[in-house]
Amino acid sequence: MRGWQKYKTRETTEVVVGAVTGPLAAPRTLLLGQYNDEGRLQCVGRTTALARTASTAVVGMLHRARRGHPWTGWSFSSGWGGETLDVTLVEPELVAKVGVDVVRDASGRSRYAARLHRPPPAGR
Repeated sequence: MRGWQKYKTRETTEVVVGAVTGPLAAPRTLLLGQYNDEGRLQCVGRTTALARTASTAVVGMLHRARRGHPWTGWSFSSGWGGETLDVTLVEPELVAKVGVDVVRDASGRSRYAARLHRPPPAGR
């Protein structure tokens, strides 16, 4: 008898928001990071376009980066050979829960955009 096998294609994980696209007062996407074994914040992907409610929910929790942001001088692209993104670095303080595809590239970044599961509660 043949049975079905289910393969997980997405997982939920926590990430640190390190930058945004769009204006800080109304972010379009979040650039996401995770700390590596050496304690460095590595970019692991970005979210899909934020719904207006999600964008509004995170605005008060994002603060423009001070000097010494771990991504200072980096450039980010929209994808494989895509255009360079105009980003605003933010203090890496906000932790968000996202759904990501399990497929990663050689550097460990998600090959597909993450979906913000829910904005963190206010005051977090």
